[in-house]
Parts: sequence; C-alpha cells; structure tokens
Amino acid sequence: MRNRLIEGVETDHLRKNALKFEIGDTVKVSYRIREGNKERIQPFIGVVIARRGAGMNATFTVRRIVNNEGVERVFPLHSPFVVDVERIRSGKTRRAKLYFLRDRVGKARKLRERRVSIGGPEAEGASEEAGGATENSESGAALAGV
Repeated sequence: MRNRLIEGVETDHLRKNALKFEIGDTVKVSYRIREGNKERIQPFIGVVIARRGAGMNATFTVRRIVNNEGVERVFPLHSPFVVDVERIRSGKTRRAKLYFLRDRVGKARKLRERRVSIGGPEAEGASEEAGGATENSESGAALAGV
C-alpha cells in the first residue's frame, strides 16, 4: 500500500496521456536526448519484455538486437524525456516478464501476433447492424415476392 501524501504529490507529475502498450508489443519509443545545448528525438524500436512499479516509479524495459548483440533499455514511464510510445506490432504472450527472449536466437525470438480489432466492439456492432439491415431488407423483399 502506498502513502496517500506521496501519491498526492506525484499526481501533478504523472503523464496526462496514458501510453497504451502491453508486454510483448513491438514499440517505437521516441526519447528526447540533450547533447550540450542541442536537443533531438531518437527512436528506440524493440519488444517490451517487462513492466514494473507504480506511480512515478513505473518503468518498462525494451529489448532489441543491434549487430547480433541484445540491447535492453529501461525507460521511466512518466519521464518527460519519453516523448511518445507508438505500438508497431502486438505480440501474444502468456507471461508478465519475457526474460526468456534473452536466450532465444533467430526466428525463435519472434512472438505470435495478437489480433486486435481497430474500432473495438462498438464499431463491429455498428457494421453488423448496417449489414444486417441490408440483409433483412433483401430477405424481406424476397419473402414479399414469394
């Protein structure tokens, strides 16, 4: 259980727009980097293998392969330097931590893709209702003609 006073102070600094990604997703993390007085945004593309913590202490770990060498980077979830996290691909997993991917090589490293509906259940229902209306009117016309 967390202290209410600490949570009250942290709420001002939490990210307003929630980042929507899950374990196993391939994401593109846009990270702000300062070099001297210059600032640039560098993308880091990889698979989310872990999420941990709560509140301001929440972090996520992204793993990718560079020159046949595994590179993992831990990002604070509510850091102002994390500009955006864009989901590229959704991976299907049955575990909360994907540390077993560290030992995998080649195609064994790939995760199955999770099927995600873009519009959600509301959009599917709307398209079915529209499709159902045309089917009913056609069948109604067919019945009226019989």
